[in-house]
Amino acid sequence: MHLRYTVQKSLSLSQKKQLLRLWNNEYPLVINYDSINGLEQYLQNIADLNHILIQDANNSIQGWYYDFIRENERWFAIIINSAIQGKGYGTSLLRMAQEKRNVLNGWVIPGNGYVKKNGSIYESPIEFYKKMDFKIIHDIKRDTEKLDVIKITWTER
Repeated sequence: MHLRYTVQKSLSLSQKKQLLRLWNNEYPLVINYDSINGLEQYLQNIADLNHILIQDANNSIQGWYYDFIRENERWFAIIINSAIQGKGYGTSLLRMAQEKRNVLNGWVIPGNGYVKKNGSIYESPIEFYKKMDFKIIHDIKRDTEKLDVIKITWTER
């Protein structure tokens, strides 16, 4: 499968629809969006948004990295279609981001206790982030009724 990376500042409606499907398929069910409106509201409420998309020959989005400013820090999130996970695409996306940024902050789900839309278990990517030189900050966490996450951070050496 030939995949290409596209860097962009904004998303088309068609891309947002694909990203909603990717989000809802790959993230835990408890944080799925009911409609495109929910995803659009989320994206509208974050500043200095930047995207890197992984697309196949049919322009179907297989991966999405985005970063933004929150509370004067650069934050990011990444979603990879489970069909291509473990093949280096997430690593490539993060390396592209690390070339452009000095610091990246994110939230990671530390355990495997959540269920995805298809009924399978959401596997925590925490080991992936450790391999990518992220520091796990166990004492900065958000425990909500929906989801428990801890902060991860990467700083250029």
